[in-house]
Amino acid sequence: MDAKQVVLTSAAQMFGERDPSAVDRWVSPTYVQHSSRAADGPDGVRDLVRSLPDGFRYDMHRVIADGDLVALHGTYYGWGPDPLAAFDVFRVTDGKRVEHWDALNPVVAKTVSGRSQTDGPTEVTDLGATEANRDLVVGFVETVFKDGRVGAIGHFVSTDEYLQHNPGIGDGLDGLSAALEQMASTVAYEKVHLVVAEGNFVLTAGEGRFGGKPTAFYDLYRVANGRIVEHWDVTPEIKTDLPHANGAF
Repeated sequence: MDAKQVVLTSAAQMFGERDPSAVDRWVSPTYVQHSSRAADGPDGVRDLVRSLPDGFRYDMHRVIADGDLVALHGTYYGWGPDPLAAFDVFRVTDGKRVEHWDALNPVVAKTVSGRSQTDGPTEVTDLGATEANRDLVVGFVETVFKDGRVGAIGHFVSTDEYLQHNPGIGDGLDGLSAALEQMASTVAYEKVHLVVAEGNFVLTAGEGRFGGKPTAFYDLYRVANGRIVEHWDVTPEIKTDLPHANGAF
């Protein structure tokens, strides 16, 4: 069973069937947790499964795998009054989950582009372009987000089509450029921690500051013909009162 199958099968048993005994089958004794919703180790996951509310459900929209890393893009229901748009990243070793990171934000009903935070293409294609797409996206994040070179976005983003799912940013290069210039004084992207790439999809997970607050930046990009053509993101504040000592990354 490959890493993607391990994550999907374990998720179905633990969070779909709500079976705490599945933790013993799928979670490593040395499991490292980075989420703010669970304590470290298998016991933390077991307690989370046992505490799932009656109205809980998870709708998965996308899944990509890159070596021992698997990223899920989905929506959680039942954790609070609003649905939560989310990214989860798992590291898998020897058929078990060994590490987990996540980012969750309340779903916004109305966006500038008119799209939801999760709709759009889901199929993984262009597997032969995985490494080129990884390099393109990392270059974009490092150049435009981290270094602040907004004028360079045309080297990375399609001039013909750029579809946006961020609630406050419009479509196209003009929408992205305007948003980046507006946020220049409030957003500081400091470091990329994780990159998960498979075919036409690339997820980056990093940290920085937004409005002076420590923030996690999870950005999913779809690439076509050597340019970024679509973007989804989740950008929660990094909490300091985590139920473990592992940090958000």
